[in-house]
Amino acid sequence: MSLSTLSQQLVNDRSVVRLVQIALNEDLGTGDITTELTIDESVQASAVFVAKAPGIVSGLDVAEIVLRSVGENIEWKPEMQDGDSCSKGSILATMHGSAHYLLSAERTALNFLQRMCGVATKARAFVDAVKHTKTQILDTRKTIPGWRVLDKYAAHCGGVVNNRMGLFDMVLIKDNHIAAAGSLRAALEAVRELYEENRMTIEIECDTLDQVREALSIGGFHRIMFDNFSLDAIREGVALVGDRFKTEASGGITVENVSSFAECGVDYISTGAVTHSAIALDISMDIQLHS
Repeated sequence: MSLSTLSQQLVNDRSVVRLVQIALNEDLGTGDITTELTIDESVQASAVFVAKAPGIVSGLDVAEIVLRSVGENIEWKPEMQDGDSCSKGSILATMHGSAHYLLSAERTALNFLQRMCGVATKARAFVDAVKHTKTQILDTRKTIPGWRVLDKYAAHCGGVVNNRMGLFDMVLIKDNHIAAAGSLRAALEAVRELYEENRMTIEIECDTLDQVREALSIGGFHRIMFDNFSLDAIREGVALVGDRFKTEASGGITVENVSSFAECGVDYISTGAVTHSAIALDISMDIQLHS
């Protein structure tokens, strides 16, 4: 799905609009006291969002939602698009309208924009590190609570493939599921009926090569994950699986070591670092008041 289509879905997502409202209420409360006391209501202003560091753009439409939630008459013009690479000094968007509205919306808009650009930038670093291989980078559910849609969208802006959105759209059999079911075979048999009805992807998480061999002897799934395997063990696991199922590596993977994992031949690498360890991109709003 294209970024423009995903972005349109984002701005129409009620959870995103609600999150913006919560954030604005948190910041504004009963009003922007400083702005109200120091600047006349009639004053107009122009402003720009400026990148203070290089990165990947994400969240411009969300920033616009914030601004228009404060003042519907604010003029907004994006100068870049989500997914673009920006450099230090790049202007991401320009705005014009009431100085009161612009100043009152500034911090909340930047909080969304900086976080989302930070996730997109982290995502692109992972993607670039493995571009010489066939491996695709997947995101995870390790997102800020309430931010799942935004974090996933930002990761996609950076080139990461979105993995399951939640617990409802994919079967992932992990060690605790196997223990509760009694065996890997019992867990697989329990989910096959659901797969047959809904054509849902089934993945098995394996902790050892012996577990990989057991899974291969049973079959009935689509992807097998090597969880916290050494590089040598992943290579052996990939050789065991061959072309029968898709393979995934996960656990302890960073931007610094991800290429080594990809070079083992896995189809996918999933890492929570894209979202849980992203650093907000430094962005500021420069404003000019009009007399």
